[in-house]
Amino acid sequence: MPAITHHIPDAMIVAYAAGNLSHAFSMVVASHLSFCRECQAALGAHQSAGGALLEQSERASISGDLKANVLALLDEPVTPEPVYDATGIYPGPVMQALKGGAPRWKTLGMGVRQSILFEGDGGSARLLYIPAGQAVPDHSHNGLELTLVLQGSFSDEAGRFAVGDVEIGDEDLEHTPVADAGDPCICLAATDAPLRFNAFMPRLLQPLFRI
Repeated sequence: MPAITHHIPDAMIVAYAAGNLSHAFSMVVASHLSFCRECQAALGAHQSAGGALLEQSERASISGDLKANVLALLDEPVTPEPVYDATGIYPGPVMQALKGGAPRWKTLGMGVRQSILFEGDGGSARLLYIPAGQAVPDHSHNGLELTLVLQGSFSDEAGRFAVGDVEIGDEDLEHTPVADAGDPCICLAATDAPLRFNAFMPRLLQPLFRI
């Protein structure tokens, strides 16, 4: 596994364990967990603690009708969704979003490309392809952004982020990510609100690119 120095915050791992994260953010957390033994251990600890709390909670009685209805639903045939394994640089959760296929890249200019994996009320998730030496336009955030590096690396005002690292961007972070020398930087990024670009042209094109 890669040497990871930027992890998922503990509070977010707790929310993930409880099923309280949006689909877009859960995709990033699950993908990071596939790289990171430290966060895997943290998740296991929180899941064990949650299980212990359930064991100690008072049992609630249910009606006979409810029990019969639940058992009837369990008897209904269900066609399981296909499960896609990690392929190349893409972890399982990304391959699940791609349905086992390849990213459908759309150019954003200057060699930067994106492939939108998910859009919904809770936010969006996308793959970003940034050629070595290329910068993403200077921006801040209207909400939260999680960026997981899948290939290469990038650097910005917060430091350097390599494979497996996650950058947490919020309203207080204004940055200009630049892909480092070497392989193109490919990231999985999830946001719960549009980015806040400083330059006029990125702001003008923002609705078209759905960023």
